[in-house]
Amino acid sequence: MTAHPSMPGDMKYPLAIRLLHVFRAVLIIGLIASGLIMVGRAEDDALAAVMYPTHKQFGVLVWLLALVHLALRWHYRSFLPHPVETLGIWERRLAHGVHRLLIVLTLITPLMGYGMSTSLPGGDGVPFLSLARLPEFLPKSDAAFSIFQALHKYSAYVLLVCIVLHVAGALKHRLLDPHGQSDVLARMF
Repeated sequence: MTAHPSMPGDMKYPLAIRLLHVFRAVLIIGLIASGLIMVGRAEDDALAAVMYPTHKQFGVLVWLLALVHLALRWHYRSFLPHPVETLGIWERRLAHGVHRLLIVLTLITPLMGYGMSTSLPGGDGVPFLSLARLPEFLPKSDAAFSIFQALHKYSAYVLLVCIVLHVAGALKHRLLDPHGQSDVLARMF
């Protein structure tokens, strides 16, 4: 793939990346919301009985889509918009750091959930699309379960903070920057 001859600052991301961005955002926000709802419910709760396997399946999907996202970014690397020059150095660094952390956390958080589900003594593993269960590579252990549970929980909280920063930054540039000179949101929508 050759470089794009002229890359204006207002260039949009490729359509595949934009669609995947929106789909992943909806899934991740739904997973965080369902995770917050599930944790306070009793084991024999009817809603929890539906939410846990659904949460696990969509967690696997988010992980797979994170891999697709990385592949698309690599494939379209010559066609991705450049950083907006009108942003201050601290804004560019913060945006870059949050973006990288979002990518890493969409890979790590589901893996920690997988570790939690497969190490739980008496647990039923991780279903995927109601067709089959994923292989369990970890031994059953209360100690391992507790570690993966904490890692999954805290990585989800950090992911939520990153999402808030990501959305707040995009809205700040759209609504508060003079004359829309650093409207990064226009590159995605």
